[in-house]
Amino acid sequence: MPYKKPKIEKIFYTIGEVAEMFQVNTSLIRFWEKEFDILKPHKNNKGNRLFTKEDIENLKIIYHLVKEKGMTLKGAQKKLKENKEETLHNIEIINRLKDIREMLLEIRDEI
Repeated sequence: MPYKKPKIEKIFYTIGEVAEMFQVNTSLIRFWEKEFDILKPHKNNKGNRLFTKEDIENLKIIYHLVKEKGMTLKGAQKKLKENKEETLHNIEIINRLKDIREMLLEIRDEI
């Protein structure tokens, strides 16, 4: 039986890795950390920020509201305080629709 390499999932991500995921500067991530209460990365002894999967999910929400929908920081903060669950649901629907669109475009290209 062939050896299967175990899938290793990271517990923490550095600020550089997170910035790369979102294709933004690390300074923007630090700025959002100050502005949004839901971002609470751990810090090691050196003071380096270590982001969990939950932090990354919260950053996805912030990114969607600020960068994709064009909301102001105050507007995004208000939206998160008033109705975070609805925002999560909307993001999920948008992602599903993007996946379906991509799949349909692939089918079209194959025809």
